[in-house]
Amino acid sequence: MLRFVVGPDSTLLGDALVFDVTATLPGRGLWLSARRDVVEMAIKRGVFSKAARKRLIIPERLADRVETVLENRIIELLGLARRAGAAVGGFEKVRERLASGQSALLVAASDGSEAEQARLRGHRQVSVVRPLTAGQLGAVFGRERTVHVSIGPGKLAGMIAVAAGRLAGFRPVEVAQEIATMAESGQREPQPG
Repeated sequence: MLRFVVGPDSTLLGDALVFDVTATLPGRGLWLSARRDVVEMAIKRGVFSKAARKRLIIPERLADRVETVLENRIIELLGLARRAGAAVGGFEKVRERLASGQSALLVAASDGSEAEQARLRGHRQVSVVRPLTAGQLGAVFGRERTVHVSIGPGKLAGMIAVAAGRLAGFRPVEVAQEIATMAESGQREPQPG
């Protein structure tokens, strides 16, 4: 679910609608399913203003903004995990983490090879999300590209999985279905057999 709130700034045209990515802003929340089509339909039908019982100013291209904010949130969480020592990137480091059972979540590049990802995981049970490109993952680790990232057990792994599940609703269906199934429902990806 995505949370929106009425912003503190008011104009003659109405109050501003704000996407609350962390779901912690004060005020009454307006909740929607984390899907692009749902957000676009809510805008078209005036759902936000009806729910708030007042005229709201809806930012232009709200669904695109939500997608960008969710991507940035995942990058921010990965950066926190890296600085805390809970995230490592690169094939060999991730393989070591997986072998020692210290990986709660595998973040794979959306443009990376699925065959290589399967080879890396082997028969290990670990949740996998694919929210960012190799270039975006690499930027977190100060590299040009990073295809595999291991997140250790803890709260950050769960937060990244949830954010990736939300982001999946804003991506093309074929990509979103796999990510949403793994991240939001807590199911693990089927293992090669």
